[in-house]
Amino acid sequence: MKKVLVTGAGGTVGLQVVRFLLSEGKYEITVLELKNRNVYKRLKPFRKRINIVYGDVTDDTIVDALVKDHNVVIHLAGVLPSFANIREDLCREIDFKGTKTIVDSIKDYNPDCFLLYASSTSVYGIQEDSENITIKSKNNIEEYDYYSKCKLECEEYIKDNLKNYSIFRLAYILGDPGRESLIYNVPLRSNLEVLSSEDAGYAFACAIDFEKKINKKVFNLSGGEKFRTRFCDYMVKVLKTYGVSFKFLSSWLMSEKNYRGGYYVDGDKLEEILHFRSKNLDVYYSVLDKYKVRRLLPRLFALPFIPFYSKKRKKK
Repeated sequence: MKKVLVTGAGGTVGLQVVRFLLSEGKYEITVLELKNRNVYKRLKPFRKRINIVYGDVTDDTIVDALVKDHNVVIHLAGVLPSFANIREDLCREIDFKGTKTIVDSIKDYNPDCFLLYASSTSVYGIQEDSENITIKSKNNIEEYDYYSKCKLECEEYIKDNLKNYSIFRLAYILGDPGRESLIYNVPLRSNLEVLSSEDAGYAFACAIDFEKKINKKVFNLSGGEKFRTRFCDYMVKVLKTYGVSFKFLSSWLMSEKNYRGGYYVDGDKLEEILHFRSKNLDVYYSVLDKYKVRRLLPRLFALPFIPFYSKKRKKK
């Protein structure tokens, strides 16, 4: 039985990774997370089926002990973009140093270990041809986009030091704006290719079985043609369905609109290997409708913002 270590398992994608790994029934799963009330609550349903280690991904002692004993590391832990671009020091401390700690540990103690690293499509920055982005597209990151710069540094460090790895650049993840802060702040009329958290989690879980095919490669992990939209269209839909929280609103007001989005024309390459896509955007929206009844107050709070986004939808 392979042993899999998941960092950042309490996040939106991390929870899906754990669920899918458990559904496979063939892995011994350990998660490494910082202990706080939200993480504890999210991981509580799994506590009898997985090993939960609370600690810092930058802690050499903890990471070394865990890496030595695992065949696969799925590294998702990191600071979210909106906050990362406010606190460059924290971004480097957690994102880069955390990744470096894991890579160094694999290199020194378990070189056959396979690392699956969650990078981001934000590393492309501003693209002149935003509808034809590939992993070969030249990076054009803005000066204060510390998050994307750090992701690129992590990618290079992994490539330079490991023999078994795969890097997935995640597209915009469809989260829950009713409960979570804004991950990326996007110019309103930007084209956007999104990805459901379920499909992202499944991609990481099933990637373990395809190590030889994806080893030493970088992929765009995206929803494909059926998950393409404009940011303003997406926001109108989720505001009407989920509503909005103060946490989400405050992050929207504080964050620069530095995620440009686009379409990832080579995203099908990973789909051809893993077959992780399960639905389309219309199906995703239809599933959201079930939240309307229980999200009455957040939806009322969101009403003043809907006309603003709706107005942007009408402009070309």
